[in-house]
Amino acid sequence: MMSTQPVIDGGAARGDTCIALLRGVNVGRAHRVPMAVLRDLLSELECTDVRTLLNSGNAVFRSAGGTPASHAAAIASAIRRRLSIEVPVIVLAARNLTEIVRENPFAASATDPARLLVAFTQDTADLSALRGLDALVVAPEAFAVARHAAYLHCANGILQSRAGEALLGRLGRSATTRNWATTCKLHALASGLAGARD
Repeated sequence: MMSTQPVIDGGAARGDTCIALLRGVNVGRAHRVPMAVLRDLLSELECTDVRTLLNSGNAVFRSAGGTPASHAAAIASAIRRRLSIEVPVIVLAARNLTEIVRENPFAASATDPARLLVAFTQDTADLSALRGLDALVVAPEAFAVARHAAYLHCANGILQSRAGEALLGRLGRSATTRNWATTCKLHALASGLAGARD
């Protein structure tokens, strides 16, 4: 169960742009969440300008007020009611995603964005727990925990990385990961939506 201590600073005012990240959906046959259903659920929760990205559980929307943590709980509850499955959901404000992109220490050195993972959590305790990955990192891999996210560069590939396996497995069960390419696409989508509001 995710804690309620938010990594994301402050609440989301009505109309603020937020990003929802679902963990472990649409991989194989389990935990299927069609993106059309996700868009409908967000609209039912009074979110507006809802957009989804790819099929891996990414949505950008304008907030109906409240906090990122309260949005995450509401979305998870709506998925449970509609689809009868438990899906961890993390929500962050667009301004925090901008900071996550800026804080990435490996953005310049990682030449393959598919091998650079960003781990998102809803609270600081879960983010700090990811420091346990340090013991599994083997050069030329690199790992860092910043203020809003953790970053793992699997230089030789994610499937060859013990740290990558742990992040995507039990050690990272309170986090959800996106590769750098998807993170940048989400940032662009969220920035465009926030700019359209202004």
